[in-house]
Amino acid sequence: MPPLIRRALADASDAPGYPLTAGTPALRAAIAGWLARACGASGTPGVLPTIGSKELVAWLPTLLGAGPGDKVVIPSVGYPTYEVGVRLSGATVIRSDSLTAVGPDPRVRLVWINSPSNPTGKVLPVEHLRKVVSWARERGVVVASDECYLSLGWETDPVSILDDRVTGGDYTGVLAVNSLSKRSNLAGYRAAFVGGDPALIAELLAVRKHAGMIVPAPVQAAMIAALGDEEHVAAQRDLYAGRRDRLRAALTGAGFEISHSEAGLYLWSTRGEDCWKTVDWLADRGILAAPGAFYGPAGEQHVRIALTATDERVGAAVARLA
Repeated sequence: MPPLIRRALADASDAPGYPLTAGTPALRAAIAGWLARACGASGTPGVLPTIGSKELVAWLPTLLGAGPGDKVVIPSVGYPTYEVGVRLSGATVIRSDSLTAVGPDPRVRLVWINSPSNPTGKVLPVEHLRKVVSWARERGVVVASDECYLSLGWETDPVSILDDRVTGGDYTGVLAVNSLSKRSNLAGYRAAFVGGDPALIAELLAVRKHAGMIVPAPVQAAMIAALGDEEHVAAQRDLYAGRRDRLRAALTGAGFEISHSEAGLYLWSTRGEDCWKTVDWLADRGILAAPGAFYGPAGEQHVRIALTATDERVGAAVARLA
């Protein structure tokens, strides 16, 4: 944990009153400033802190009023909570990376995109993001972009859906979800936020107030410290980069092919076989990986290998792969 963030949390620990669901003015300003600097958002997006990003992913369809008879588009290979969130709302899941294939279905209420992707590490270019936004606006559909790995581009620079090149400063129908779990190592604090269409943010705020979805005041103070400092982010990136280089070389040396993985915290790896066979092969060597089937049928020949173990454990895995 970066010391300046721990200090901010501790200094704000005398917090007997209810915190603001909307976030303190200082936190809202910190989020807006970060969106401008890191996401290229020159306009004035609405902002709202959330109790980690997973909470928002799970409840966004419900919070936006999706229900039985509605449809939500999620990535064909993606984080399982997208599907869970749709099922919680009672809506129907559509797995697709091509909105052309979805067609003009008036029952589509929400489209999830994830760039950089968990688990594949794939990054969507500006042109693709612009097409998604255009498609959705023509149909009155909300686009939610999960950008939790935005700060972890390795072979390319990830682009936010709030970037001026995508929206031109108009955030109508667009939401970007960001997390401090990855960039600042704050997974244990449950610290995240959503930015975008001010009208949609106001809707979310109105419901979340009554649902008790409130980020604790000390965590809000820690978020301000995290968003105002990039040194700890650079140090964390360096750790991940070293682990990535070692694991990537070891995996390819052991006969794996790495797909995408140009950003994020994972190496999307395959031996050209059923993922459970690969999981068994790795387990025989004391290495734990996530089977690609967890992320959708299209991932069933891949495994997700994370860069989040300690340097010592990564070194042990590299030795075992050799």
